[in-house]
Amino acid sequence: MGQRDADTTTWETEAMPPLTPRFLTLADVAEVLNVTVRQVYALVRSGDLRGIQIGGRGQWRIEAVELEDYISRQYARADNLDHADDVTSDR
Repeated sequence: MGQRDADTTTWETEAMPPLTPRFLTLADVAEVLNVTVRQVYALVRSGDLRGIQIGGRGQWRIEAVELEDYISRQYARADNLDHADDVTSDR
């Protein structure tokens, strides 16, 4: 019987953490969106991007799915603006 090389074996269990964290800091979100932390904070405070405050110091965290939803909404908004430009008036 041959030995199997340990480097070729992959193990996946439910106990392994996901590749991306569930919650992101404002700095993480700013990096993803390529904007400043201040701009992300403004998005959260305005309600455009959903977030939660954690702990006594009120640090903000954004759930990864909320960031993806925000990005999807922005794409849909951009698509609607593009379609609005395609409409011509009969003046």
